[in-house]
Amino acid sequence: MTELLRALTELSNLAQGIVLTGFLVFLRVGAMMALLPAFGEQSVPQRVRLALALAFTAVVAPAVADRVAPLQGAGALPFATEVAAGLLLGMALRLFVHALQIAGALIAQATSLSQLFGGAGAEPLPAVGHLLTVAGLALLLALGLHVRVAQLLILSYDILPAGALPAGAGVAEWGVRHVARMFALGFSIAAPFVVAALVYNLATGVVNRAMPQLMVTFIGAPALTLAGLALMAVALPPGLALWTAAVGGFLGRPFAALP
Repeated sequence: MTELLRALTELSNLAQGIVLTGFLVFLRVGAMMALLPAFGEQSVPQRVRLALALAFTAVVAPAVADRVAPLQGAGALPFATEVAAGLLLGMALRLFVHALQIAGALIAQATSLSQLFGGAGAEPLPAVGHLLTVAGLALLLALGLHVRVAQLLILSYDILPAGALPAGAGVAEWGVRHVARMFALGFSIAAPFVVAALVYNLATGVVNRAMPQLMVTFIGAPALTLAGLALMAVALPPGLALWTAAVGGFLGRPFAALP
C-alpha cells in the first residue's frame, strides 16, 4: 500500500508539472489567438477559438517544455510575460489585416466604390476592404497559415524567452518599423487605383476647362466606377500576391529588427 501511495504521489507531481507547463504555453497561445488573423476574427465563435488555442498549445508545448518547465514556482511574473509575448505576436500579424483595410480605404476614395461590399463583415469596412480582407485570409489559410503560426510560436521562445520581459527600446523600434511597413504595403496595393484616379481627375479638369457647358461629372462618374471595377479585376490579384509574400516574409523572419 505504501508503494502504491508513493507511486501515485510521484505521478501526481509529474502531472502537476505537465499541466502548469501547458498552462504557461496556453497563456502565450491564447493571447496571440485573440488577435490572430483568420483564427481570431470576431465572426469565429469563442468556443471554436478556445478549441483552436488548445490545439495549438498541444502542438507547441512538447517542443518548448524544456524552456518553460524551469519557470514553475517562479511567481506571477511568467504569467504576465507569456501574455505580453502572445499579444506582441498577435498584434504584429493583425497589422497585416489593417494593411488590407488601409488599401481598401484608399481604393474606395480613389474610385468611388465606397459602398461596394461595405458593412458586410463584423467591422465596418469601406469599399473593397471587406473583399480584400476575406480574400487575403482565404489565401493565408490555403497556404498553410496554421503550420506557420505553430512554427512562429516555437521560434518566439528563442527571441522572447519565457519568463523574461523583452527590452522596451528594441520592441518600440521593431514596432515602429513594422507599422511603417504596413502603411507602405497598404499604399502599394492601392497604388494603381490612386494613379488611375489622378489621371482621371486631370483629364476631367482639362475637359471641364475646355468645355465648361459639358456636365463632366455626370459623364465621368459612371466611367470611373466601371474603370474601377475593371482595374480591381486586373490589379487586386497581384496586390494580394504581394501581401501574401509580405506575410510569408514576416513569418520567416518575424524578429529581424528586434535585438
